[in-house]
Amino acid sequence: MTLSSRHIQAYLLLLPAFVFLVGFTHYPAVATLIDSFMSTPRGSRPAQFVGIQNYQIMIEDPVFWKSVMNNLWFALATIPASMAISIFMALWVNNKIVGRQFLRMSYFLPTVLPMIAVANIWIFFYTPDYGLINQVLQLVGIKSQNFLGDPSLALMSVTIVAIWKEAGFFMIFYLAALQTLSPSYKEAAQIEGASPWYFFWRIQWPLLMPTTIFVLVNALINAFRMVDHIFVMTNGGPNNASSLLLFYLYEVGFKFWDSSYASVLTVVLLSILAIAGLMQFFLLDKKAHYR
Repeated sequence: MTLSSRHIQAYLLLLPAFVFLVGFTHYPAVATLIDSFMSTPRGSRPAQFVGIQNYQIMIEDPVFWKSVMNNLWFALATIPASMAISIFMALWVNNKIVGRQFLRMSYFLPTVLPMIAVANIWIFFYTPDYGLINQVLQLVGIKSQNFLGDPSLALMSVTIVAIWKEAGFFMIFYLAALQTLSPSYKEAAQIEGASPWYFFWRIQWPLLMPTTIFVLVNALINAFRMVDHIFVMTNGGPNNASSLLLFYLYEVGFKFWDSSYASVLTVVLLSILAIAGLMQFFLLDKKAHYR
């Protein structure tokens, strides 16, 4: 069967995207998987096959497990909190209220700010004694806290920053979804005497499930790729109290120059995201109401 000129033209149009997809996605993924079974080349010593030795080192690495646990707590805090706040903000600014456009802009503003700038703003808030938060605490009789220097507070502090920045971004998706719902749903609920909470839980929330699945997957990915504000605010400290998996991966690969162990961490990170994403789609997609 010969290809027609139209088929050839179609394949040629797809070729640039295919080259970039293979070159920057599939090939690096395969190369990373292969490197995870090799030793790190040092000077004139080339890489050698070591089997699962790198994975055994990872299992015995306490810093790795500390970073994983930090990342799990970070995800469990940021994902539901940012989604709940974003839904609340979307429901609020979707109503006909005074200053609605200003509120929408205010909620979305943290999203357009670079994370480095956001981190520096919050460093000022968290500064011991002189920071805005500590000044407010001192006014009500609470002593100053070292939010970023206390191992028990550092992870919570960077988590709050992530929630503050992401909630406005997710709000846009929920607001767009709410505006696609027919006004007849609300009119029928009002005629039947349904309360606002009943209307949201029984009508709006099921219809928002496709958007929720999309936001949930993005929130999960963001939770495991969050690294830039960690650099600026805590640098993973104190004593790895705020070190996340991607930050530890960066340290291993670019600070300790252990490319093989960094490949192992990359494989683990991608596996976590793939498994979690598939579970979300298969479990939640059944509850989605597509119109």
